[in-house]
Amino acid sequence: MSKVLITGSNAFIGQFLTQSLSEDGFDCMSTYRCLPEHISLNTKKYFAVGNIDAQTQWKTALTAVDSVVHLAARVHVMQETEAGFLAAFRAVNTEGSMNMARQAVASGVKRFVYLTSIKVNGGQTTNKPFYADDQPNPRDPYGVSKFEAEQQLLALGKETGLEVVIIRPPLVYGPEVKDNFNRLIKLLDKSLPLPLAGINNARSLVNIENLCSLIQTCLTHPEAVGEVFLVSDGQDLSTSELFDYIAQPLDKKSRLFYLPAGLIKFMTFIRGRKAEYERLFGSLQVDIAKNEQLLGWQAVVSVQSGIANTVKKVVG
Repeated sequence: MSKVLITGSNAFIGQFLTQSLSEDGFDCMSTYRCLPEHISLNTKKYFAVGNIDAQTQWKTALTAVDSVVHLAARVHVMQETEAGFLAAFRAVNTEGSMNMARQAVASGVKRFVYLTSIKVNGGQTTNKPFYADDQPNPRDPYGVSKFEAEQQLLALGKETGLEVVIIRPPLVYGPEVKDNFNRLIKLLDKSLPLPLAGINNARSLVNIENLCSLIQTCLTHPEAVGEVFLVSDGQDLSTSELFDYIAQPLDKKSRLFYLPAGLIKFMTFIRGRKAEYERLFGSLQVDIAKNEQLLGWQAVVSVQSGIANTVKKVVG
């Protein structure tokens, strides 16, 4: 039985991955900043490591571990200067990840799967999708910190023999999802009219089951070592199509109406919501052909069934 340490175990992806790998025969260890109340201090599968940075001690959690899936990261933006943003992200995502990886090497860990972000490739696509082997072009402090960690981890792998694998997902959704995807579902459930008809963009999403399936493949497949992989459900959707897919399991029609994109852009920009406009109207596509060619991996859940399962869970 392969012993896997999963960091960030209390978050959306970490919880689902731990359950998924355990059901498939992996012996899963989990780390938290501090242990949830329902977990016993005497349980040897759960470890509290405190804040993640260059000083975090991982030795106890790494004992006899074969592989690591490093999910823990700083993702939320606080009110800081631009320089403060980057320093804060680097402290966790770059320096914290490298500290963990070096201790993993010292503990005899064989494989290190690092979950990063499509933001390493860039913020949007135009005429073609992002490919795993594109020249990275991170556009914000979060993406920069993740890219720097990727480069340093791959270098550490070449230096020490640690089998590093990089996975860059776009938006991840599934049961227990929160934030923007959850809000979209609740908006449609209320049958509120929205000015989002006729948007001809294309965005890649990844269901949590598909992401966890690829992570599991990358934990075991010999050809994954030293590689970067993008991941999605294999079908891109426009914002209008996404709303239609969400509305179907609600047994409702998406009440979308048309407003000129320029007007919506002006309204969102003056309210300081440029990022929201770009998510709704911009395209972000990823190409996952490399996954099948190198690993024989395909999505295990279709985008339609993945969204339907998510919607049913969110609305109860």
